[in-house]
Amino acid sequence: MIRTTVRVAALALVALTLSAGTATARRTSRPNAEEGSGKPRGSAAPYHAYLLMDAGSGLVLAEENAHLKWPPASMTKMMLMLIVAEHVRDGANKWDEPVTTSRRASKMGGSQVYLKDGEVFPLNEMMQAIIIHSANDAALAVAEHIGGSSEAFVDLMNERAHELGLKDTTYHSPHGLPPGKGQEADLTSAYDLAVLARELVKYPEIMKWAGTKETTFRGGAMILRNTNRLVRDTNWVDGLKTGFYREAGFCVTATATRNDVRLIAVVLGSTRKEDSFNEAAKLLNKGFATYKVIPAVKKGEVVANDVPVQQGKPKFVRIVAGDSVNVLAEKTAKRSFQLELALSGQLTAPLAVGAKVGDVIVKEDGKEIGRVPAVTGDAVEKATGLLERFF
Repeated sequence: MIRTTVRVAALALVALTLSAGTATARRTSRPNAEEGSGKPRGSAAPYHAYLLMDAGSGLVLAEENAHLKWPPASMTKMMLMLIVAEHVRDGANKWDEPVTTSRRASKMGGSQVYLKDGEVFPLNEMMQAIIIHSANDAALAVAEHIGGSSEAFVDLMNERAHELGLKDTTYHSPHGLPPGKGQEADLTSAYDLAVLARELVKYPEIMKWAGTKETTFRGGAMILRNTNRLVRDTNWVDGLKTGFYREAGFCVTATATRNDVRLIAVVLGSTRKEDSFNEAAKLLNKGFATYKVIPAVKKGEVVANDVPVQQGKPKFVRIVAGDSVNVLAEKTAKRSFQLELALSGQLTAPLAVGAKVGDVIVKEDGKEIGRVPAVTGDAVEKATGLLERFF
């Protein structure tokens, strides 16, 4: 195996890491209006937990009480959004398929689009009601449609949470309403919500709806306004979800992109709605002011010259990076990366230009931080006649 090392000057990342908590939020047994205007019990602080994450790498850039277990209220629906998006991606469901409202779904409280028992809407319209308007009746209808029952769908939610490594998360409902008597609250953390958001931003349809300021439902009879004020009132935030009930406080997961950097901000348990949005906006703005993306290796960058090719004409070939590895870095500091070329084996002609011959491994301080295909920078013909004998 041939290994070459190339040093690349770059900028450093200094995480704004604060203390993390592990307490569990108090549960309530009295249901409240989900997206209401009341205040949660608790301290007068503008939040109970927050986190800022780089969507590209998953790096935590700032946090407080990142693992505090807290009821996410309607941000519970983020897992529903992911499961539906994955089912559509995998062909198990289609956006235009009909979803029938059950009697149980028609009787949901809190935010809703007033679905009637037996009423049918396409899955994509139900999802818009869920994502934009936080409709609980639509959430239950979709959960029953995908899972067969609400309970079975919640099992899917918890299974997916486990697969994603969301250790602070337990779901008991598909919608996030406060628990009734004898029920348990949905619980998660700022960190887990950010990890979940990293998955959601991969789906264009989800992001299109999450970034919609306003749309209509029932053929224009009902106007759905996005519950996320940052989406409604700014031109730079394009998602993702809000939540509220009295014990949960005001919660928001917000995301935005600037200069190829996508950040995710989560704020939990604010005493006032304005506080949750203001804190999320501050986190995003601070992140964009502090960090930028720099390339550790660029697509097409030469990693090694004159790599031998058996029976080749010419006898050597350039190896280049088949893709880029970008790293979020603080704007004011510097650091260096090492590039290692790991060939799959001895190169033998003929070789087409762009043929994968191994991996380019990007390291920092001896630790791998990324890898991309190593490909040939030129075509190499097979030597013939006398040339073939000697080479």
